[in-house]
Formats: sequence, structure tokens, C-alpha cells
Amino acid sequence: MKVGIIQQKNTSDTSANQEKLSGGIRSCAAQGAELIVLQELHNSLYFCQTEDISVFDLAEPIPGPSTERFGALAKELGVVLVLSLFEKRAPGLYHNTAVVLEKDGSITGKYRKMHIPDDPAYYEKFYFTPGDLGFQPIDTSVGRLGVLVCWDQWYPEAARLMALAGAELLIYPTAIGWESTDTQEEKQRQLDAWVTVQRGHAVANGLPVIAVNRTGHESDPSEQTNGIRFWGNSFVAGPQGELIAVLPNEEEAVIVVEVDQKRTENVRRWWPFFRDRRIDAFDGLTRRFLH
Repeated sequence: MKVGIIQQKNTSDTSANQEKLSGGIRSCAAQGAELIVLQELHNSLYFCQTEDISVFDLAEPIPGPSTERFGALAKELGVVLVLSLFEKRAPGLYHNTAVVLEKDGSITGKYRKMHIPDDPAYYEKFYFTPGDLGFQPIDTSVGRLGVLVCWDQWYPEAARLMALAGAELLIYPTAIGWESTDTQEEKQRQLDAWVTVQRGHAVANGLPVIAVNRTGHESDPSEQTNGIRFWGNSFVAGPQGELIAVLPNEEEAVIVVEVDQKRTENVRRWWPFFRDRRIDAFDGLTRRFLH
């Protein structure tokens, strides 16, 4: 299967951001992409650097304007799209939601981000209610997609549950970057950890992983920090963690990558981790801590 990924710099102009995304989607489709994945909260700036109630005006229902716009594009081009939207579910109830659009433009499924961070410059708990749809893959014409979102990528349990439910790919729309005061050594450690843990999910589950991050610098509206420089580095890994494609740190990029879906079965035969899991001894995983 050919997978398109779009790593983009965003501005405060949401219309311009969506127009640029549409161009990237068309470019991927022209190169034969069947599945195209966008970065986290792709319509806007990453607004969680501050806590501001006016930002809730950016949220939209699902279905809504974005699913209509990108759904029409998916239908025109005959591609499956993975969107990442700020969902307004009800007054005062909002989610960070990935939506999968089928080749006919219809909504085939959605996933609400389960793990919500609350760190300096990543004040997501102010905006997002934790997801309530569980770790359920989304069936599409190109396969069963295990769609997760950003902070979920640090949790092996999330990847494992998606794999156990039959996911054929693990997909992570992402928005993560550096704070400027960190040393170059610390920045490299953070980036290496981010790549390593996701490659580990690929290995442990015998599944390809697609991680799509944004790039570029976004300032802090409160001026309390120097903003975030998103580190790009979007990548596709195979089921043994092998890196199939890696995008640059600071540049926008649109790329189409070939993913061999048949390889997953062979890898799981060579490394039968699911066979050897000691499910009789895993009860402690449902507890916060064991002491």
C-alpha cells in the first residue's frame, strides 16, 4: 500500500492551512497514495501553549465543516484520509479527535485521544476531555487502522490493545517539539526517545507505524516561554522497527511511502510475541501502581 504523509508549518490563518493541506493531499494522490495521514490539529496553530477560553471557538462538530471539505476531496481523489480535529461534542465538552474518511468521502470511524498531557506549553487538559471510544481499530478499504494521537504514542498499552483488536497499521498524528532553552544534547535525547518508543511499538506488535508531526516555530501568545519549535521528523517504520522513511526536522515535506502489508504476517511468524504473552500474569497492568 502507498501511504502519503504531510508534514506542515501552520499559521493562524486556518483557511490557508487547509488550502495548503489540500494541495499536499492532491500531491500524494497524484503519486498513487491510497492512505494519507495529516498531523495533529492540522487546521490551526497548536493552541495548547496557553489556557484561553476564546480558543474553544476553533472547535467544530463531527460531522462538520472539516469533514465536509476533506470528505469531498477524499471522494474526488479516491483516497482514505486520516484527519485530526478539535471536536465540539456538546457545550463545554470537547475532544482531540482523529477522523478517518473513506474513499467515498464518508466518515468510517473516529478515535478520541485517550491520554491527555498537562505540561508547560502543552495544557491539553484545559481543552480536551479524555476519549471514551476505547482502543478500537477503524475498518477501511485499505485495512484496519489503529489510529492513536500524539501523547498516546508513549504508552505501549495503547499500541498493544490496538494490535490485539486487529489493527494492521499504527498511526499517530502528532504535535511535539522543543523548548528553546533546552540544550542541544537534551533536544537530541527527547527526539531519540520519541522515535525509539514508537519503533518499539512496531517491533513489539509486528506492525508498521506511521507518525506524522508538524514542523516550524510557533510562538507562545502569553510570552511566558519562547514558544515551541516542532521537530518534524515524521517517519514510517516497518514491523521490525526498520525505518522506511524519515522526514527532515525543520522543513515542510510531502512524501509517499510504500508499506508492505504482507510482511506483518511473516514477521509475526518469525517473532511470535502474541503466542508467548503471559496473559495469566498481567492483572497488575490495570492498576495505577503495585505498592
